[in-house]
Amino acid sequence: MRRHILTGTPGAGKTTVLRALAARGHHTVAEAATDVIAREQARGVPEPWTAPDFITRVTTEQRARQEAAESADGPCFFDRSPVCTHALATYLGHPVPPTLTAELTRLTTPPGLYEPYVFLLRPLGFVELTAARRISYEDSLAFEKVHEESYRRFGFRLVEIPAVGVEQRVDRILASVGAGED
Repeated sequence: MRRHILTGTPGAGKTTVLRALAARGHHTVAEAATDVIAREQARGVPEPWTAPDFITRVTTEQRARQEAAESADGPCFFDRSPVCTHALATYLGHPVPPTLTAELTRLTTPPGLYEPYVFLLRPLGFVELTAARRISYEDSLAFEKVHEESYRRFGFRLVEIPAVGVEQRVDRILASVGAGED
């Protein structure tokens, strides 16, 4: 199985593109951090990203999702990766916990867990605020730069996907991976 990462600033349309890929029959894996935040908020924790173990929880969820996707045939598209979690820890000022360090080592040790490039979805020009997404558009652009730096640090090449229509984005991604319609 070939694993492909979608990344970008909050609100760049990653989830929408992931859904469109799934609608075309491709295996996809949803973002872990959003679900960790939703579970904690449902338990009454208003800002779970401030907890000291938040990065560890996200990393553990990502690992479980990677393992669950092992049996997928064809390309598999991930909404974020442990490198994004590294960017999140950096942006939030959290230390990088041993669980994340181990995952980063695992995914960057040849032959690597993911393809050596990552699809960077460029921002759409706005951010819709949600319970889990409380970031201004300006701050999201700064966060995007941290993502770019993290991916480069860990040896990934960035493939920019411009802010065009969803189907155009999906077509560009599929053309890049050589996975057209079946």
